[in-house]
Amino acid sequence: MNFKIGIMTLIASVLTFTIHAQEEVLQKDQAVAIAMENNFDIILSNLDVQVAVNNSSIQNSGYLPSINGAAGANYSNTGGSATPRQGDETEFTGNKSTGMNASINLNYTLFDGFGRANTYKQLQENLHISELQARQIVENTILNIFNSYYEVARLTQDVGNQKQTLGISKVRLDRATYGLEYGQGSQLDILNAEVDYNNDSITYLTNTQLLQNEKRNLNLLLGRDVNIEFRVDTSLAYANNLLLDVLLVNARDNNVSLLQQQASLRNAHYTIKSVTSGSVPKLSVNGGYSWNENQFGATSFLEQQKSQGVNLGATLSWNIYDGGSTRIKRQNSQIALESRTVNLQKEQRNIERNLSNAWTAYQTALFVKEAQQKNLQTSQTNFDRSVDQYKLGQITNIVFRQAQLNLLNAQLSLNQAKYTSKIAELFLLQISGDLRKAQF
Repeated sequence: MNFKIGIMTLIASVLTFTIHAQEEVLQKDQAVAIAMENNFDIILSNLDVQVAVNNSSIQNSGYLPSINGAAGANYSNTGGSATPRQGDETEFTGNKSTGMNASINLNYTLFDGFGRANTYKQLQENLHISELQARQIVENTILNIFNSYYEVARLTQDVGNQKQTLGISKVRLDRATYGLEYGQGSQLDILNAEVDYNNDSITYLTNTQLLQNEKRNLNLLLGRDVNIEFRVDTSLAYANNLLLDVLLVNARDNNVSLLQQQASLRNAHYTIKSVTSGSVPKLSVNGGYSWNENQFGATSFLEQQKSQGVNLGATLSWNIYDGGSTRIKRQNSQIALESRTVNLQKEQRNIERNLSNAWTAYQTALFVKEAQQKNLQTSQTNFDRSVDQYKLGQITNIVFRQAQLNLLNAQLSLNQAKYTSKIAELFLLQISGDLRKAQF
């Protein structure tokens, strides 16, 4: 009996905590908005995109000229002796000389065999790949969030159903206790009812704990304090008129993994062109302005010298033969292109397979959901009749308990089927590249 009192006290504390703690209702669109701002993986992917944006700038392509400036100064103070060819040796000290100079130079490549153009295209493609990688992280994160969100919703409904079952077991235990007091039952009825009540209590408390754990998991995915309490929206909206052929077409155009492979293939083409540009003559121009001023010491023939002026030049260079390194680079680039082509074909087949498998899983999940809905209706009807018969003493405790468990299992199975089918739908839309259009 002390164990029974302990169970009831623990359940009461759990119910009190739930009533006072569950204040916030976390809507689905709100969860996505919070994750987009706070999820750690999404934040890191956005930082990677910022780096790619910087790298894709024209300032990183070699298109712009380079300008260099330089300035200098020197000073000397010497002493010694000097002897002319005809005359006496003369000693001197404090022979000071100074010099100053400054220059600015500009260099620009007019033509490099379109190497810069292909480099710039590669940089833009790398930015596109980085954005696709960020999109993939966002899609995976959203899918993970709703896996957790719907698990919270499922456990919430499961806990509610188990609470209802626990209440039924409590009524049965009270009925058996009162029946014994009035001579209409036996001690065995009380013991059986108490065992069932205790088992239901343990199951209820265990699932309540699982619910709290899953809420913490969801908070972590959202990038916020893991101990924030909330409730979720347990309603579901399913997509209508999904067709496998349409999804396959959409996947070829929108699947993020396939788009990355296509971008990598384009980059391989640009690499070949960049390597080829190494064999083309290059034309560069340069220009500059310089200024020099020197003050000479007493031993110099000149007292002062100044100069300033502009210089212009052009350079034509041609890498006629470099020992075959350009040829090797071109061959390796061609092999890389073939490799990217094979990877693209492989990814196309993988997507077709994954989409077909996901479609089968989705159809199966929908069938199971409908079947479980019918099972619940049957179990509910059976339980309602069992309640009436139990009150009239027409069925045993064992038969009533079985009807009770059948109803609970049907409720739990339907909850599982509902959210499994929704997750299967989201996974299907992710493969087809249409996750952003999903109804959550």
